[in-house]
Amino acid sequence: MKLKITFFITIFFIGLASAQTKVGTVNSDLIIGKMPQMKSVIKRLENYSKELDSSFQIKAKTYQSKIEAFKKVEKTITDNDRKTKIQELAALEQDMAKFRKNGSTMMQLRRDEYMRPLYRKLNEIVKEVAKANGYSQVLTTNGNEFAYIDDRYDITKLVLSKLGIKE
Repeated sequence: MKLKITFFITIFFIGLASAQTKVGTVNSDLIIGKMPQMKSVIKRLENYSKELDSSFQIKAKTYQSKIEAFKKVEKTITDNDRKTKIQELAALEQDMAKFRKNGSTMMQLRRDEYMRPLYRKLNEIVKEVAKANGYSQVLTTNGNEFAYIDDRYDITKLVLSKLGIKE
């Protein structure tokens, strides 16, 4: 009987020991910021921003020229024509406001599009490093509120090394 109890207790502790998990952390923002591809992403975003700004400047110049033209003929046109011109100007103002509002959304979408390959690569490397070092879980340190993280379980340096990035 004692042998059976000892056997079950041993099996229980073996199962408990094998159920232990090794959790690591990684600072993905730090790694992404140091990736050489990040320079290309920043340059592409700057170029896209310039495109948007150029388009907005064209709209602003068109709007300004229509206001100046309206001011020149404002006193000589009929009330119906004046109302029509004012409605055209209001529509242009709304179009510019919508473009300005959509511009930030478009920039964020473009940023996400450009950053997606970097995060995909980072994810692959984190998986490789985690598997090679026996981690069952890896949490990101940025954006999370951790009360305490033991530096021994931070794999950020291992991932940077695997990517060939020196600190």
